[in-house]
Amino acid sequence: MTGASGGTGGPLPLVVVPGMLCDESLWSEVALPAGHEVRHLTLDRPEIGALAEKALALVDGPFVLVGLSLGAIVGFEAVRRAPERVAGLCLMATNAGAPRSEQYAAWRAMDALIDDGRFAEVVEQTLPGMFDRPAPPAAQAQRYRRMARAVGPEAARAQLAAQATRTDALDALRLARCPAAVLHGTRDALCPPEFHAALADALPDARLHTLPGAGHLLPWERPEAVSAVVRGVVAAAESARSAPRAPVPASSP
Repeated sequence: MTGASGGTGGPLPLVVVPGMLCDESLWSEVALPAGHEVRHLTLDRPEIGALAEKALALVDGPFVLVGLSLGAIVGFEAVRRAPERVAGLCLMATNAGAPRSEQYAAWRAMDALIDDGRFAEVVEQTLPGMFDRPAPPAAQAQRYRRMARAVGPEAARAQLAAQATRTDALDALRLARCPAAVLHGTRDALCPPEFHAALADALPDARLHTLPGAGHLLPWERPEAVSAVVRGVVAAAESARSAPRAPVPASSP
């Protein structure tokens, strides 16, 4: 696949990746930097590595990856496979650790429900963890339901399968050499603050941004803050790309 060019002659493209049961509409209120081509990744493959390869194929050359939750996990794998391609990272509401036993069990149960034609029940099960409270306002809940229905049961099963192929990414992220931002809400029931502290500690050039009172779907709950953080990462990545490279030491005769 031929994608947007991230070569030295133009602005870095953005690869934007949503979370599970989310689609491009997750970012509808986020003001992404003007002048940068944006490619949205659809999460429709049952393995994290395949999703990372799909992300890498969306563009030619370096790019900035913006990801939430499962989308950020795809970004971790992209860094593992091609660190020289990832010029900047904006990671939010996520977990760089390996899955826990209770997560495997929950994903298997959800997959069984979908296989039984009960996708709507899965959407309702996931809804309370998406916001800053177990019972979000009706308008927010309906908006999430519409987005999840648009994703649909087939893609949801692929996403559940992909989740189960996750591995601990912290060691791989220690090899990253790009500007990064880690953004989280203090009321995120799925990915609590300690997950993000560990992630920011692993990345060599990361800033941790905490949003008091926010839940999991930060692009909806705090679009202005997300917009500012993304713009900051892109600006830092552009600055790092244009900075003069350190000279290579001459070899001894």
